[in-house]
Amino acid sequence: MKTIATLIFILFIGVNTQAQNGIDIKVDAVEMTIVTESSFEAVTLETATEVARLYKRTNTRVKKELTFSTKANRAKMA
Repeated sequence: MKTIATLIFILFIGVNTQAQNGIDIKVDAVEMTIVTESSFEAVTLETATEVARLYKRTNTRVKKELTFSTKANRAKMA
């Protein structure tokens, strides 16, 4: 009974969606012209160099996180 109700519901929705597509939509056409002239401006590049500095410290948070150890990594007593 549940499957029959589901199929009827799906068919009902499908018929409703097909019935709503009968509306004619008119679209206005857009006319575009072809550009025959083009102008280019010279671009000057700046040659200013900037330096980014990286300071390395022994106790940084990144190094601590990358050099972690677990119980499985520790040496075992024989």
